[in-house]
Amino acid sequence: MIEHLELFFKSIFIDNMVFAVFLGMCSYLAVSKKVATAVGLGAAVIFVLAITVPLNWLLDQYLLQPGALAWADGSSNGEGFSGMDLGFLSFIMFIATIATMVQLVEIVVEKFSPSLYNSLGIFLPLIAVNCAILGGSLFMQSREIETFGLAVNYGVSSGIGWFLAILAIAAIREKIRYSNVPAPLRGLGITFIITGLMGIGFLSFGGMLTGGDEEEVSPEPTAQVEEVKTEDAKKLADNTKIVE
Repeated sequence: MIEHLELFFKSIFIDNMVFAVFLGMCSYLAVSKKVATAVGLGAAVIFVLAITVPLNWLLDQYLLQPGALAWADGSSNGEGFSGMDLGFLSFIMFIATIATMVQLVEIVVEKFSPSLYNSLGIFLPLIAVNCAILGGSLFMQSREIETFGLAVNYGVSSGIGWFLAILAIAAIREKIRYSNVPAPLRGLGITFIITGLMGIGFLSFGGMLTGGDEEEVSPEPTAQVEEVKTEDAKKLADNTKIVE
């Protein structure tokens, strides 16, 4: 349970897709002018990550890793399918899974919310090539997430992190529209500055998960130091008596 909570909060605040690794910045900047649009795209990203990361975890564990095909021939001695390494197909398989899920999201949004579909425009189908979506699956693979449950957790929490990032910047951009921003900084200039400050704020959460890592200091070295000091004081007193 602790492992799930740690991964959940770390993926949202510390390893945020936008503020920590700067993935998905094109959609983040282009679709963050209105809160309503940002909420729609953020929800779509959560859904796609929550589905594609676990699916790609299954592909990685049972198809792509060296020896992952041992289940196909029932052997583990390097013969037959178990000796195959399909890791070179990771990008193709991951992108195919992502494109399928994005197509499903696009159909659902167009069916039930035509206004949101029109406001998102070209950026909804472009989720298929959004680096944050592919990054979630690649980080899952490189960090060697052990179980399917952790993969689901990582997909959902990474999507929530991206959702919070675009929602926050959209709310701020709606407010600063009525502010007296210097002319050279209007538009993307002030947006980049605010994004940098928000990134610093999110990275400050890094201390949340380090509180229990410090080892307890044994009191024995302190006691030994005090004994040595006491012996030195006695010797000094004896030497003083002799000199007198």
